[in-house]
Amino acid sequence: MNPDCLFCKILAGQIPANRVYEDEYCIGFPDINPQAPTHLLLIPKEHIASQAKALAEHKPLLGHLMAAAADLARAQKLDKGYRVVINTGDDGGQTVHHLHLHLLGGRPMAWPPG
Repeated sequence: MNPDCLFCKILAGQIPANRVYEDEYCIGFPDINPQAPTHLLLIPKEHIASQAKALAEHKPLLGHLMAAAADLARAQKLDKGYRVVINTGDDGGQTVHHLHLHLLGGRPMAWPPG
């Protein structure tokens, strides 16, 4: 845990979040600035600053996050499709430096993004 990290504070219960998903490795909750009708964040309970900081030892956790995103998408009934995004670093649009996945759905997605 990083005591200065917003998401670590959410994990610790210091900042409230509407947890719509939780297991032993991660939690999911709505984004406070949604970009789609369904916009949820999925964050690991382990603090990893970004995808760029992930190591070989994190492979099981990274795979788990993707599987959890699929579970969450099914629970949200995103049957027509959805997008999973990981913003990495400042130029990648990452604003909270704790690895997290965005799960977006509920409308057609355009390409290219951003």
